[in-house]
Amino acid sequence: MTATDTTDSLMTTPAVRPATQAGRFYESDPSVLRREVDSLLAKHQGEETFQNLAAIIVPHAGYVFSGNVAATAYMAIPVQKKYQRIFLIGPSHYEWLNGASVNTEVDFYETPLGKVRVDTATGRRLIAADEVFGYREEAHDREHCLEVQLPFLQRRMEHVPPIVPIIISTNDFSKLKRMAEVLRPYFNDDNLFVISSDFSHYPSYIDAYEVDGRTRKAIMSGDVEQLIAVLETNARSGKRHLETSACGEYAIITLMLMLDKGVEVRHLLYQNSGDIDHHSPDRVVGYHAFAFNRKENKAADSSRAEGNADDMATAKDFSLTDEEKQALREVALGSLRSAFDSTAFSPKGITPSLRQPCGAFVTLTKNGALRGCVGHFGNDLPLYEMVAEMAQAAAFEDPRFPSLRREELPQIRVEISVLTPMRRIHSIDEFQLHRHGLYIRKGDRSGTFLPQVADEVNWTKEEFVGHCSQDKAHLGWNGWRDAELYVYEAIVF
Repeated sequence: MTATDTTDSLMTTPAVRPATQAGRFYESDPSVLRREVDSLLAKHQGEETFQNLAAIIVPHAGYVFSGNVAATAYMAIPVQKKYQRIFLIGPSHYEWLNGASVNTEVDFYETPLGKVRVDTATGRRLIAADEVFGYREEAHDREHCLEVQLPFLQRRMEHVPPIVPIIISTNDFSKLKRMAEVLRPYFNDDNLFVISSDFSHYPSYIDAYEVDGRTRKAIMSGDVEQLIAVLETNARSGKRHLETSACGEYAIITLMLMLDKGVEVRHLLYQNSGDIDHHSPDRVVGYHAFAFNRKENKAADSSRAEGNADDMATAKDFSLTDEEKQALREVALGSLRSAFDSTAFSPKGITPSLRQPCGAFVTLTKNGALRGCVGHFGNDLPLYEMVAEMAQAAAFEDPRFPSLRREELPQIRVEISVLTPMRRIHSIDEFQLHRHGLYIRKGDRSGTFLPQVADEVNWTKEEFVGHCSQDKAHLGWNGWRDAELYVYEAIVF
């Protein structure tokens, strides 16, 4: 036997996991699949890319239902960045593992668009680190939650780095903590974590928005205990047909156990299946996309806290076109109609500006008289979602008025006040009376005056600040002097 013969005899055929879900969750024809994924990604062209992206949460339903939401998360990936590996983590839909299974027995995952290499060496290190990790073939052979992510990665990234496929299936919190401890050394700038999860399963369209809204806020808090409490609250809420708030909850909890204060959570998009299939508003599935972005460094954090030039430009230059204002009016009215009819509501004309986190007030009038007004000063929601929520809050939660009735809708007029992104200031010399709103925060106390308050009173700048500190933030007349001060403007239409 020659040397060449010896080498050939030792070579083995690479093990490949086939594309078991092609033709089911996504197209099986490569050219059709390529066009489908590219079309979904193109819808979000120009939206924000996160240069220090640490993780994303993406849905895993059929592309016709969740592909649009998933695309927002994949467009957040900086294509020029070279990740060393991608940790693909999701739930088991078929097998109870009471732990986690890492697929170390295949060299590649295959899709109609080609093969993606598996980092088996890292997978074996995870298994060796803690017995909570293992390998179970049945956890991977027909599971869709990881496979459906691959075509998006293949079309978004020029070269897809090796993946570490992990299926988590346990409600033992101590085991989830052990998983997070093993994975934490890999939660760094070299790696990307892709968490696969759909959200509410099978409630009505309106109940889905309520349940998924609570879950969204808990994830954005970064507080894993708050998330667990919200999931339990949702389970006890009595919503009809609600089977789960998040099928990937254990994967999400594991991710959140790894977070530190250097990671910012951003919500990208929410839809549910009722937004696509208008004939089934009584049983829907919810889909969220989140991005987890790692702050660059402490110096950058300090610059942002102090209101650097870029942040000032963002606040100063924020504006809305007439078309965007009309789109927000339609969002508010559509949100009100959907509350009465349980009909699918799919916002139209949502531009990048309308996805920017902003506070907003929605005022309802009937025949010129106030019928409800509620607002939120935080910037924890995209603007169009904030308007949708505040419209319903103004209709049903303003304690000064009874809940809006269906027969009143034709007489209702909507006024929206959009609060531009807040900018930190360090001297009231930077505050402009009549132009700026003021937000004061110290510890757990905060308060604000809208810009138009200055038009209603005859105060000096110092009196405006003193009253805001005393009457709204409850810090006393001079309490603002050692508090955080922020300014913003209002776009009213």
